[in-house]
Amino acid sequence: MVDSQLSREIEFTSVPESINLVESFVEELKSELGWSEELEANVLVSLSEAANNAIFHGNKLDASKKVKMKMQKEEKSLVFSVEDEGSGFNFNEVKDPTAIENLDKPTGRGIFLMRNLADKIEFFEEGRKVVITFFLP
Repeated sequence: MVDSQLSREIEFTSVPESINLVESFVEELKSELGWSEELEANVLVSLSEAANNAIFHGNKLDASKKVKMKMQKEEKSLVFSVEDEGSGFNFNEVKDPTAIENLDKPTGRGIFLMRNLADKIEFFEEGRKVVITFFLP
């Protein structure tokens, strides 16, 4: 039986190729914890979007800056955090990408996807850290 309290962490540089590490991280966790295909897909998309935001928007592709990704398995949830070393942003000002006036804009979709795929999403440290929670059945 898998321990109900489990944590894992990875850290990577702020280059686009680091997204491959997120995929490997999620695959390893799925293998270890026995997630459903649906949960794996939701986690993968959410973490990939969070990592992309951290790499491109937070750390602005500065390879000297790191992104930290953590997973904590609790009794009834999986809690992920993604943290960058950027200057942060006002997450309350992110526009709804589904609004007519924003359909042609290239930004805002990552947070929208995370909010719709995860059970809970919260921002901390002036937007430099996002915590994404998935409730387990």
